[in-house]
Amino acid sequence: MDVRRCGSLLVDVRKQDPADAFAYLREGVLERLLKAQATLPQGLRLLFVEGYRPPSLQREYFEEYAGQLRAIHPDWSTEQIDSAASRYVSPPDIAPHCAGAAVDLTLADADGRELDLGTRMNADPEESTGVCYTDAAGISEETRANRKLLGAALTAAGLVNYPTEWWHWSFGDRYWSFITGESSALYGPTEIASSD
Repeated sequence: MDVRRCGSLLVDVRKQDPADAFAYLREGVLERLLKAQATLPQGLRLLFVEGYRPPSLQREYFEEYAGQLRAIHPDWSTEQIDSAASRYVSPPDIAPHCAGAAVDLTLADADGRELDLGTRMNADPEESTGVCYTDAAGISEETRANRKLLGAALTAAGLVNYPTEWWHWSFGDRYWSFITGESSALYGPTEIASSD
């Protein structure tokens, strides 16, 4: 899928975050998160965990998870390992985090306590026995309601969810363009010093 560069800058989210957490996102993603935040019930907020990720770190994460899968499944081919690893960690050349187009987040109360969304953030499919999937079966009603609330706010703001990770949402990346039917992505992988 093509990437149609739109000139959107990576924005230091600390300008919006009184806790001064370190993170960068594309302007279009940040605008949509602020819109989603405004729709949440009083006393709840989005808890931003991670946005932009350098391609070198993405490659490290991908290779680490692929290595774990090789240990569990020594009979799998390289193609099987890469395919299975890709369901949890995107390859760096297409990763939405490397474009500043994806965000990992959860819901929290006014005091910053995380709501129950069923797993810790970044729990892989093996560790969570599939409960990390957004529409996982066998989760509590409270967990399902929290995921539904998170999803409704972010979807209404124009973000899309990667269905194997309830916490992963994006706008303007290749996955977003595929899901929404857009002819091209707005953002592609970039280095932090770049402004494309």
